[in-house]
Amino acid sequence: VDYAERHGFMKGLVKNIIHDPGRGAPMAEVVFHDPYRYKLTKERWVAVEGLHTGQFVYCGSKAQLSVGNVLPLGKMPEGTVISMCEDKAADRGRLARASGCSCMVVGHSDDGRKTRIRLPSGSRKTVPSTCRAVVGIVAGGGRMDKPMLKAGNMFHKYKVKR
Repeated sequence: VDYAERHGFMKGLVKNIIHDPGRGAPMAEVVFHDPYRYKLTKERWVAVEGLHTGQFVYCGSKAQLSVGNVLPLGKMPEGTVISMCEDKAADRGRLARASGCSCMVVGHSDDGRKTRIRLPSGSRKTVPSTCRAVVGIVAGGGRMDKPMLKAGNMFHKYKVKR
């Protein structure tokens, strides 16, 4: 979380959406220009529904509220559906990362320091407003709807995770 992200925004380009073994949700590979050195920085995070290759995503406090962008919770209105939400500021996203999961911004405190979010379990949690989150639902939802039918399929599913 550098100066550009705290006080403005950074533009990234979604280069690729890739399957990560042992994870239900697809990953998005986003390329940023390094703000301090002449080079490109690759970041990889869980893709949200509606994200596609070639799309520009904006990260920072001045970014717009649209799907795929990363903003601090304090800048989001109540009722915003988010995912990959941070538990503490700058810990790179801890909450709602499984496929099809999402949190919702429930409310802000009067002084604007804390934000209440509703977790996928339904419980509510108070986190600092400086925590960032991606706007949108995690992609790969409906993965559990298809029945596994054979024990062998279950074997191969968990073989990756061992």
